[in-house]
Amino acid sequence: MLSKRLMEITGQKSDLLEMSRYAAQRAGEVGAENVFDFSVGNPSVDAPDSFRKSVQRLLDTKDSLSLHGYAHGNGILPAREAVAASLNRRFGTNFTFQNIFMAIGAAGGVQLCLRAVTDFGCGDEVIVFAPYFPEYALYAEGAGVKLVVVPPNTDTFQISEDAFERSITPKTRAVLINTPNNPSGVVYTPATLTRLAEILRRKQREYGRAIYLISDEPYREIVFGGRQAPFVTKFYENTLVCYSFSKSQSIPGERLGYIAVPSEAEDFKDLLPVMSNTCRLIGYESPATLFQWAIPDIIDDTSDLSVYEANKELLYRNMTAWGWRCVEPDGTFYLFPRSLEPDAAAFCRKAMKHDLILVPGDSFGCPGHFRLAFCVPTEKVKRALPHLHALAREYGLG
Repeated sequence: MLSKRLMEITGQKSDLLEMSRYAAQRAGEVGAENVFDFSVGNPSVDAPDSFRKSVQRLLDTKDSLSLHGYAHGNGILPAREAVAASLNRRFGTNFTFQNIFMAIGAAGGVQLCLRAVTDFGCGDEVIVFAPYFPEYALYAEGAGVKLVVVPPNTDTFQISEDAFERSITPKTRAVLINTPNNPSGVVYTPATLTRLAEILRRKQREYGRAIYLISDEPYREIVFGGRQAPFVTKFYENTLVCYSFSKSQSIPGERLGYIAVPSEAEDFKDLLPVMSNTCRLIGYESPATLFQWAIPDIIDDTSDLSVYEANKELLYRNMTAWGWRCVEPDGTFYLFPRSLEPDAAAFCRKAMKHDLILVPGDSFGCPGHFRLAFCVPTEKVKRALPHLHALAREYGLG
């Protein structure tokens, strides 16, 4: 008999997966070019040429045992040194390789952090802010902790400090943030992060123990208007930063990421060893050795991310002109407008009649909204605009 717990999870509805499956089915009927699939956040621009060249050079010049052998549990030294040096150059940090743990993408990093700072099945709580990435609920389930959701401020999608402070209890072990945010595209401002840190420090003093801030940052490089996303360790010492090269480098299939832990963090000397032992517990070590060797060559490169800003401008400008209400995203490749009727799932079903594949906001902890992932070619965004306009007119807009 299979695991009852995992079978229950398997049976849970996923709006994102259902919409993605429908898009594939519909593409088989009318052709993929005629389906405007805005469901899944899969990068749509090529990886930087430096990545291909680095991997090819490594295959041509480096010995096979070094390229394909086991990596140290924390990751190979040149990769960790390159990450630390890059963060120091860009954000004024003071990291060495000892602050860096190579992880299987940001998702793998978040799960390691959750398990490292909580105890399974002991009633520990982790706070998230709606709207949030739906997989966080599964990560919490896997770590044996309770996910506590702070309601959204739908006017700005910045953090509501009062609601956050009320959510903290003696059982709170960590707070999980995602900035730039999936699905809203909002970047938490320095003012937001400063107030967040003040509340956490006050609660740490009250409870006499650390509360860790886990910052999930796979979209850090995808910011618009020449902005730079604030680096969260500069605001709060007990921050664990989880990063992925998946979105910035368009290499999600390589599962390449890292965790950055400041030396000032409580229990710093034990955090990386605990993460390494967590990997042993769940049966995997660090990312593929070959791709770790490429990191020094690609660490400061990105794909052509300007495509996403161009897509955002087309969609946001036109949709808001037709009457949609939407907080303008600061980054990522998502829009998160208000649904044109209270039931976002019903709205997304009506959108399917226009071959528009959108995801209801309920899965993100924010009913009455929907997510549109615009990581598609710009020409397809342009062809989708008449369909979006027709949908708006159905509701008396435009």
